[in-house]
Amino acid sequence: MATYVLLPGFWLGAWAWRPVVADLRGRGHDVHALSLTGMGERAHLARPDTDLETHITDVLQLIRYEDLRDVVLVGHSYAGAVVIPSVADRMPERISRLVFIDSGPLPDGMSQAEFAPPEERARNAELVRTAGEGRELPPPPWRELASGVSGLSDDALDRLARLSVPQPWATATAPVRLTGAWERLPRLHVLCSFPVDQVLANVATVPAFRHMATDGRAYRELLGWHWPMFDRPGELAAILHDAA
Repeated sequence: MATYVLLPGFWLGAWAWRPVVADLRGRGHDVHALSLTGMGERAHLARPDTDLETHITDVLQLIRYEDLRDVVLVGHSYAGAVVIPSVADRMPERISRLVFIDSGPLPDGMSQAEFAPPEERARNAELVRTAGEGRELPPPPWRELASGVSGLSDDALDRLARLSVPQPWATATAPVRLTGAWERLPRLHVLCSFPVDQVLANVATVPAFRHMATDGRAYRELLGWHWPMFDRPGELAAILHDAA
């Protein structure tokens, strides 16, 4: 039996992991899916100053108060890029492995917002200004994003539209601060929207990818949508089971 902590990316809460949680628990694992502050059932706790540090603290407190050890710490997208390496950097003795779902750890000093291409960064900033009261990024048009994605049910799309909430923008603009303690931990990258070859072709020229080419990492491809917990939950759960 392994202990998992599952963290979702932008706009999502613990609810997004429901099929994966059920599968892993059915295999006998101890699984904790967490809604970060301001997300999911904790949406009412969002504040203008809810930032990356808030979300790091959420996870540290879960691990501390549940007395979790040998944790397989899983982060999707934003949570993989900045939250799980930050948690592991501060509490490496409690983590056995890091799993990045369609993401990779950003280098010290970079924010999630800075990882986006300039056009997307400008578009997001404008959305925050005009539709997010200057402090949050609204969810995307899910059905438009999901056009042509196989294996995605109408029920899953309905849940996305109904339960996703705006992302506190300070979580995206705060830079990650890392000492390097997390780098000693083994890592697995589950790649969904880009293949391994694309990662390896960019590690030498894209600074944000440099940690994805270091020792201690492995790759698994699960090509499909950026949100595999919705279109391929069973296969994702099997990969996480194998990772432990």
